Amino acid sequence: MSQNTVEEAVAAKSRSPEDPPESAGGEPQQEPAEAPAPGWLAQVPYFLVLATMSAGIVIVAAAHFKRGPALIAAALLLAAVFRTLLPPERIGMLAVRRRWIDIATYTGLAVALIVLAWVAPQLS
Repeated sequence: MSQNTVEEAVAAKSRSPEDPPESAGGEPQQEPAEAPAPGWLAQVPYFLVLATMSAGIVIVAAAHFKRGPALIAAALLLAAVFRTLLPPERIGMLAVRRRWIDIATYTGLAVALIVLAWVAPQLS
């Protein structure tokens, strides 16, 4: 038995199970880094906002002039929340301008739609 073999056996027994295994050169082997998420995952917030807004448009087309704009306003508020909380590489197509301009625009349009839905007459 060579000296290196004995040292490797002793080092393997003294190492805890959480430690990374060592290579032949005595350096710890690094686990491969996680692969980055696919590019389409960055578009999920955009598609959630788009689906909510589409549902609001369908409700408006069904002659519900208070519920539809309220749902569209909710979609815009959802976009503002996503734009506020998510990092730039995860926001996708919701990032149009600088962050604060996007948030102000989404929130302003949502408030305007809520006011319009509130003052709209109820059709029977």
